[in-house]
Amino acid sequence: MTSHQTFTDPGAGAWLRIDFLPGVELMPLAQPVPDGSIHRARLAAGTTIPVHTHPADEFVLVLSGTIETGGRRCEAGTFWTTPAGTRQGPHVAVTEVELLTVRLGAMGPFGDGT
Repeated sequence: MTSHQTFTDPGAGAWLRIDFLPGVELMPLAQPVPDGSIHRARLAAGTTIPVHTHPADEFVLVLSGTIETGGRRCEAGTFWTTPAGTRQGPHVAVTEVELLTVRLGAMGPFGDGT
């Protein structure tokens, strides 16, 4: 961490495409812990992220749009937490959606852990 405040304006930063998840883009914002991540995620309408697990706790805030996950429809303002090792998803973007995600450790191998 730096010894001063840093800022990322809404139009700044680079969106990175995720090759193994078509329709998903990430914008890294910070690394709160080793191998962890704070990032914005954009999902195109109709995108599905399949069932998976991560070896670290994850916290997600829906910034805009509508996504279905965990058997629930989540609108802008919805916040959810997923403990490390917990199966999650599928995440289905009902509309174009933007999320803010905080992951407190490595993403790990992407899969459902089964």
